[in-house]
Amino acid sequence: MSARVGLIVPSSNTVAEVDFYRRLPAGATLHTARMHLVETTPEGESAMLDDYLPAAISDLASARPDVVVFGCTSAGALRGNEYEGRLIAQIAEETGAETISVAAAVRRAIMARTSGRVGIITPYVESLNDKIRDSLEADGIEVARVHGLGITENFAIAEVEPDRITRFAQECFKDGGIDLLFASCTNFRAFDAREDIEQALGVPVVTSNHAALEATLDRIETAGAV
Repeated sequence: MSARVGLIVPSSNTVAEVDFYRRLPAGATLHTARMHLVETTPEGESAMLDDYLPAAISDLASARPDVVVFGCTSAGALRGNEYEGRLIAQIAEETGAETISVAAAVRRAIMARTSGRVGIITPYVESLNDKIRDSLEADGIEVARVHGLGITENFAIAEVEPDRITRFAQECFKDGGIDLLFASCTNFRAFDAREDIEQALGVPVVTSNHAALEATLDRIETAGAV
């Protein structure tokens, strides 16, 4: 039996689909819907949620997915965890599929690995970094520090090479003081840098796409879909 995985991503995201289709099991297929987004800012993401997400949900529902992933970490955190929960329930109702939010999957992945201090790296501006911090802390996760690259053009986020992400993590947390590192953003090539960061810092690393894929595989296996 096959499993159809639906993925809702910002239109300018060029990384999430690649991370998923390279790692999904052979019996799973990937089906993507896109929400228009150019600027990775609170204003741009608010417009994406209000103006473009409804059509993306409707379009994806027509593919009858078994599992749906809402694939934007910062948009999931943008309006708080309660809003995120309502949004995921809405997507699940409209698509008829079990739905995963990347931001929620990240929090679960972190809590499964540590109860200690979490360092965060992102490609974002400070206004979005604050939302990521708030999302984690609302679930009782202790955040040590958040460092961002300050990129506002979403397409440019995907152009940051994995080795640069590794160096950025080292620059930000070379002095230690953390028990886990979280690399945020589904359009950030942090999945490819994950093992190198773990070796460099000596702590577990969670990335947005890694956590989302982990949650997706768990749902697929639990349902016996593949």
